[in-house]
Parts: sequence; C-alpha cells; structure tokens
Amino acid sequence: MKFKSAFAVLAAAGLVTLGAWGGTHAEGVWSQAHAGTPAAQQAPRATAAVVQTLPDFSSIVEANRGAVVNITVTENEKTNTQMPVPDFGNDPFSQFFRHFQIPQQQHPMHGLGSGFIVSSDGIVLTNAHVVDGATHVVVKLSDRREFNAKVLGVDKQTDIAVLKIDAKKLPTVRLGDSSSVRVGQWVLAIGSPYGFENTVTAGIISATSRALPDGTYVPFIQTDAAVNPGNSGGPLFNMNGEVIGINSQIYSQTGGYQGLSFAIPIDVASKVEQQLVAHGKVERGRIGVAIQEVTQGLAQSFGLDKPEGALVASVEKNGPAAKAGVQPGDVILTVNGQKVDNSNQLPPMVANVKPGSKATFEIWRNGTKKQLEVVVGELKGEQVASAREGAAEQGRLGLAVRALTKDEREQAQINGGLLVEDVTGPAAQAGIQQGDVILSVNGTPVKSVPQLRALIAKSGKHVALLVQREDAKIFVPVELG
Repeated sequence: MKFKSAFAVLAAAGLVTLGAWGGTHAEGVWSQAHAGTPAAQQAPRATAAVVQTLPDFSSIVEANRGAVVNITVTENEKTNTQMPVPDFGNDPFSQFFRHFQIPQQQHPMHGLGSGFIVSSDGIVLTNAHVVDGATHVVVKLSDRREFNAKVLGVDKQTDIAVLKIDAKKLPTVRLGDSSSVRVGQWVLAIGSPYGFENTVTAGIISATSRALPDGTYVPFIQTDAAVNPGNSGGPLFNMNGEVIGINSQIYSQTGGYQGLSFAIPIDVASKVEQQLVAHGKVERGRIGVAIQEVTQGLAQSFGLDKPEGALVASVEKNGPAAKAGVQPGDVILTVNGQKVDNSNQLPPMVANVKPGSKATFEIWRNGTKKQLEVVVGELKGEQVASAREGAAEQGRLGLAVRALTKDEREQAQINGGLLVEDVTGPAAQAGIQQGDVILSVNGTPVKSVPQLRALIAKSGKHVALLVQREDAKIFVPVELG
C-alpha cells in the first residue's frame, strides 16, 4: 500500500506476495474534621471508595465475530521476463535471438482486508480500495468456510464496496445510527490487521464529521481504536453492539497505527449500498459552486455574528446554483433546514440530495438571511463543491492596482476587475499577490481605481476582497490599517 505523507488508505489495498506478513480504583480517604485538633479528639471519617471499571467488550465480540469476515484479493501484475539482447545491428544472429524472446508474464499478487455481513443471504460490506483492481475475491468466515465473492458495486468516492457470496442463513451485524455518536463514547473494532483474523481493538470516538484532504464526500468518524493495515473494511461497533462505521483510513507516518483512525459513517455506507445493489452506481447531487471556509475576518466583513456556513467563492455559469440566484459572496447557512457549521459539511449534504429534486438553501447576503430553492443537478465528475482554504488574515489596503485592458478582460473572461501590480502592508499580510485580479469589495464589483478607494474609505475595520488568481476565485479577508 502506498502511504501519502500523513493520511493513508489502509494497507488492505496494498499488495503483498502470498504468505507474507507485511479500573482504576479510588482509595478511601481519611480526613480530619478540624486541622489542629488534638489527635485524641480527632474522629477519623471514611469516605466511601468509588470504584470505576473499564467496559467489558466480550459480549459484543461474542455476538458479532461470526459476521466479521476476512477478505483476500488477487490481482494479476505483468512482469517483464525478457532477457536483454545484444545489439548487433542488422546481424542475422541478433534477429534470431529477438525472435525467441519470452513475452511478458502475469504473476498473481495478493492483498488482505476485512468486511462484515449485513444480510443473511450473503451481502458483505467492505472498502472499495480493498477490492480495487482485483481479479479474484475470496471471503473467509470465522468458521473457516471460504467463498468466492462477486463484486456487486464499487463507489470510490465514499470508499464503499458491496460483495455477494453464495451462502444462506449467515450471521449478520446490527446497524446503528452514526448520526447519534458523540465524542468520548467507547467503540470497538474487529478486523484482520496484518492477516491476524478476528482481532479486537477498542478506543473512543475522538471526533465526528472529520474532513480529510482526499476530496471524498465523507464526514469521517475519528477514533483512537488501534487500526492497522488489514483492518480496512472492518466494522466499528458502539457499546450497544451496533455497527456505526467502516474502518477505512489511518493517519500514519510509518504505515502503522499512530492513534488516528477514520471510519465511514454507517449511514453513508447504507445509502451507498442500497444504490449499488439496486442500480450498480451511486447518484449524487451537485449545485455548481466553489466554496471556502468562513474565517473570523470574513465573518466580520460580512456582518455575521460568528464564523459559520460556507462562503460561495464562485458560481458555475448556468449551473443549478446560478439558475436559483446564488451569487459569489453568499454564505450558505443551511440546506433543507440542516445547519452548515463549516464549509466541509456542505459537499456531503449536497451529494445526498437526489438529483432533480428541490433543496432549500438559507443564505446570508448583505446582512440579511434569504431562502433560495435550488433544483439540484447530478454529479458527473469528481466534485460537488470544491472547498478551498481562505488566505491568512492580518490586522488602509496596501495595493497598487490598475484597470485591466480589453484583451486582459477577454482572456480572463471577466467584465471588470483591477490588476494587482504591487502589494504591501495589510493586503500582503492577508495573502494578496502580484498578478491577482480584484473583482469585488464586500460583494460590490469594482471596475476602477477611484471606485476601489471609495469602497475602502467607507469600509469598517475589515474588508473582504474577491480575488481571481489564474482560474480560481477566492474571498480574502483583509484587516485594514
């Protein structure tokens, strides 16, 4: 498996050659009623001992280990077995040797992963990266029975795969409600780390709705349960013995467990499973916007009480959002009544809306809330909404700008804007760069230098600049001097 600096997909996707292993107890406290009282008059008082014990996971393991499976995948890898041939030019012997060259051969490569049975007739859930590229998939049960598995569907964007084995009356897990999990709750992982089948590890939920830099639309559950290569696709249980997630990724600089594990919420996985079984693919909604995080500086610039929502940096021309009236500078606060606390939450919210249906967006524009109905489109490519980090904020503007020429405007496909020729002071500290194009100030489009000066003069302490840098547009908060 390939680890990318820090975040890495579990090594169940990595291929290894066949046969390789790649209560506390609070003591009673005696106290004196009065300090300084003679010893003979002191009456010792016993404080009741408080006993705390760690949870016992044995009943959960016993009830569910039969439904947790080991997955072995085989993939053919081409290897070049050709012998080097001396170059004798047009010599007849050279042509003779080339005629008898051995062609490339395919050698089987093997990988390991985990999964769990969700239907007694043989439906198994696992990670997409476990079976990605596999030519042969074998599911091994805890009773050592083995079955060839058919891959019913794979969704790489959520890293979910659905398998089917030809068996009946199989043990199954119970699915829980991942939306109700809370940070600090105990969780239990069962899987096959490094091929050690039915290994049990425990920990707590460290965070929820965690966004990772892999571009997927998954609000991951973060845990500190020990998860290692081979745990991929295995279940994460709560204390009720219900599956609340599928172990999928780890944070590691070594390839092994470092206390940061990430699971796909079972609510997300179940929706994907239903679509893959019914249609063989997953439909996702899209609205055609690029978004960024609302920082403290941007919140002050837009008159928000606190940083919240997702700031619309740009809107796709003739896209669903544009047709509904969404504009750059709008802050999306809710989707169908569901609050958007930060920008990372918006893409999965939009993706979960059925294409062609209407969704109600509450937005913040010019200091007031407004509701818009958007007919959600269908995602065809890789993104629902791109989340981009805002530039750094720092505490008048420090810009040398000029109007764009006609050719520059045509090349950039914009009507106005001011080209940044030099940048110092607050603007430089905020991340504005030479060559950027200033498109608007606090949502007002700018077309001339005098207009820019006037807008800055009447602004308060903070201002939000919409900047175009190459093909990207982004709001940059600037704390004015």
